[in-house]
Amino acid sequence: MLKNYSRYKIILQVLFWICSVLFAIAAFYVASDYKLVLNSNLVFRAILPNIGFALAVYINLYVLIPRYLKANNYIFYTFWLILLLAASSSVIQLSIVFFLQTKNFSEQFFSLFSSHYFTAAFYVGITSLFKFVKDWIQLQQINLKLSQIEREKLEAELNTLKSQLNPHFLFNCLNNIYSLALNNSPKTPDIVLKLSEMMRYVLYESRENFIPVKKELDFLSNFIELQKIRLNNKIDISYTIEGKIPDLKVIPLIFEPFIDNAFKHGIHHPADQPFIHIEVIFIDSLMKFSVRNNFRHLNSNKPDAKSSGIGLKNIEKRLNYLYQPDEYNYEVTKSESLFEVRIQVQLK
Repeated sequence: MLKNYSRYKIILQVLFWICSVLFAIAAFYVASDYKLVLNSNLVFRAILPNIGFALAVYINLYVLIPRYLKANNYIFYTFWLILLLAASSSVIQLSIVFFLQTKNFSEQFFSLFSSHYFTAAFYVGITSLFKFVKDWIQLQQINLKLSQIEREKLEAELNTLKSQLNPHFLFNCLNNIYSLALNNSPKTPDIVLKLSEMMRYVLYESRENFIPVKKELDFLSNFIELQKIRLNNKIDISYTIEGKIPDLKVIPLIFEPFIDNAFKHGIHHPADQPFIHIEVIFIDSLMKFSVRNNFRHLNSNKPDAKSSGIGLKNIEKRLNYLYQPDEYNYEVTKSESLFEVRIQVQLK
């Protein structure tokens, strides 16, 4: 709408003032009990006031409002607006007297001054209101464009994070299959099948920013089962779910990097009694996730020390992007031989 107005702005304004002149002529005709004859004198009598109204309107729109009102100088704006209306009314009356050679100058000047003053104020008020509405709509459109740009930027960054996360996950799973294949393990086909189901989820279902909680839990179950098959129950692994699973949504692949990190550090560098404890608790629309494992410190110069942080950093960024600060809580506790992650999110 505003685009069309900007395109035909001058034409619309000309039509507005033509309609104003025609309205004045009609008003004079009605006020004379339909006795006036359309002539040049009547046309001038209708045009001259509108010239004064136009001066007041455009000086207000292009001088007073930008210089004083938008600068919050309300006292100066009111002062100059009153003077502008008075000057406009005086110009109108003087023009009528001069061009139409009206007699009784002083008497007609003061009798019509107030009517011209309040009519000019009406025109200024209507056009100011239209300008405020137009400026507000333009501001909303600008805000909408900025939000669209920000949303597109956010989507691009999220897609980048997902593209980093998926290869990272696949890389870890292929390493697991590779180690089993070297030992000719009969469990390899089962792991390949589970990996196929999981990759279908990663590549297709997790494209959305939010997915049903039930699907994310199924994915975690398959992932943990895959790890159990590979490890052949050599460590204490527990995975518990408490509370009713709500029909709500959560960020996909938000918990896998933490579980993967627990298996990496709790398996390759185990303590005397290695364990990985994973717990999910639902309280209405609140989901609490925690994973605890013991570990030994890794040499930071090794290649996997750097790569192990990729998924964790991506998850933290995605939490910041997709949740408000009061909608999630992310805590990491690290001691000499214990590593624990707690995530609390408000489901959508």
